[in-house]
Amino acid sequence: MKEDNRKECWVLGEKVDENEQVCFEIISNAGTAKSLAMEAFYAAKEKDYESANLKLKEANSYYVQAHKTHASLVQKEAEGDHVKLSLLLVHAESQLMSTETIYQLVVEMIEMYKEFRK
Repeated sequence: MKEDNRKECWVLGEKVDENEQVCFEIISNAGTAKSLAMEAFYAAKEKDYESANLKLKEANSYYVQAHKTHASLVQKEAEGDHVKLSLLLVHAESQLMSTETIYQLVVEMIEMYKEFRK
């Protein structure tokens, strides 16, 4: 298994366990990716396709990081190390899935904008 470089995380004076920390990472990266995808959409709406493409590229990098972090949980489970199911994990996975959906829709909508504006 690869080395984990996570540092201890404390919230309101309590240590956050590793699975919670992983969930927070997924939520943070997926949320940033989703926000950037929406910024790309708004840029394209204003016909600023260069900015839209840059925002999409940045959004994708955050999404990839969220996906890799999620994959580490799946790998952990596959190796027999039970991952505790929690509302936080469900929320993290929900954010990851909705980000992927929004990202793909924004890409398609930007292409539609370009096509309709020819």
